[in-house]
Amino acid sequence: MWQFLLLLGTSLLVTGGRCQCLSEYTEMFAEAGSQAVLPCTCRSPSASAAVVLWSKDLEGTVWRKGKSGLEHWGIGAAQRVRCPHSEVGAGDYSLYIKEVREEDSGKYTCMVQDREKNLSKRILLRVIKVSISPPAPVEGNKMTITCSVSPWPQEATVSWMLNEKRVYPDSADYVLSKNQASVLESKASAGMMGNWSCVVHKGRKQGKATTALTVRGIVNPSSSSAKVYAEVGSAVTLPCVFSTGLTPSDTAWERLDTSGSALPLSPSFNLTSLLSLPPWDRSVGVGQVGQGDGGRYRCSGTVEGRRVTKEMQLVTAQVLSNSPSTQKAPVSLTCHLSNASEVTEYEWVRVTYDLNGTQSESSVQKGRVLGINRVTDRNSGEWACRFHGKKGVLGNVTYHLHLMSGLMRDNETGSSSYVAMVAGLGFFLLVLLLVLVQMYRNYRRRKLILQYPALETIVHTIANEREDRERNRVKEDEISK
Repeated sequence: MWQFLLLLGTSLLVTGGRCQCLSEYTEMFAEAGSQAVLPCTCRSPSASAAVVLWSKDLEGTVWRKGKSGLEHWGIGAAQRVRCPHSEVGAGDYSLYIKEVREEDSGKYTCMVQDREKNLSKRILLRVIKVSISPPAPVEGNKMTITCSVSPWPQEATVSWMLNEKRVYPDSADYVLSKNQASVLESKASAGMMGNWSCVVHKGRKQGKATTALTVRGIVNPSSSSAKVYAEVGSAVTLPCVFSTGLTPSDTAWERLDTSGSALPLSPSFNLTSLLSLPPWDRSVGVGQVGQGDGGRYRCSGTVEGRRVTKEMQLVTAQVLSNSPSTQKAPVSLTCHLSNASEVTEYEWVRVTYDLNGTQSESSVQKGRVLGINRVTDRNSGEWACRFHGKKGVLGNVTYHLHLMSGLMRDNETGSSSYVAMVAGLGFFLLVLLLVLVQMYRNYRRRKLILQYPALETIVHTIANEREDRERNRVKEDEISK
């Protein structure tokens, strides 16, 4: 301590020094666990040869450098301090304290003496620390978040921030108590998870400390307003994931009506799938979502003696189509959701596949209803209704529009009748043509014969004789037998 008194006495005797920072006092904040830099700067041509002494009230020397350049460290926080050589040569004697602790708070003095000037600077270091009790509370249990400042600044104001958003004093959801500290008391919830920051204001000075809060319980879904979107007829999983490492007991799944009363689950809910999951994952699978499965569901379990619950909503989606009575009637496809409260936009997408099976999509129109004047090869096939929310795509539902569907039965019936009629008419014309050809040939032969009457008689006689010979031969054969 005698070095400090010697430097102090010398600084008081020196007058007319050219350094404008002979005696200063300042206050500063530092977050516990961070690195604090206590400023002490005074430029001088002979700065490298100056005698520097850093001391702390009631504790003595923290760090000292003599004219020869030898350094000396004190005890306690002195083991975590340094004063960079490169900065000292430039007249910067700032003290760096690593991993600041609450016991490092207090008043520090920087004394610098060289051939031209003396410097005395007093610094009050306040250490801010944010702590949570219990460190990882179970959802629904009471918890406290404490902001302590050592030493506590009089007439200071305190504000709290969660994930850089101010929550106190703007919000009345928390109870504040003060006794040389700022304390928030509340019940732990998933919405409180994140980085909590305590900001202390004293005049123009400001200090800030931050810590992370983890609430144990059901982490997925993260809130009771969560929605799970599923297409009717498809499979889906309703999540219920507890914090890793927890083993909840008496877990249960329930369906809720509008009043909150429990209803029996649909047979499509596969509760046996829970046996193959880790103990903290109580998600349930639905093999085939039905039209009536949409609604509110609740997952619950007991953790450390407290019943933890989380609700979610299953939203079913399907495409409804009209049934036109004729082939030329227009077709309308409607995107229907059991709950569309979060939907901000509908988009109809045409899905096509090439010969290699590669899928391609093309957006056709916006809106809940898609109108098709007439089903053709160009607009038949797979359609998808994609519904969007404020944060992006919520889900989609597909519909297959086929040419051979019920919509085209009238067309098929008409085409079949037309083909049968054409075939029948063609056959009739062919027979008629053959008859006419034969009649013409007979007519030509008769006309030729009439031109030669004697020839006709000869032909007739020869024909009669031929018939008589054939008849006699048959009789002889019968007699010989």
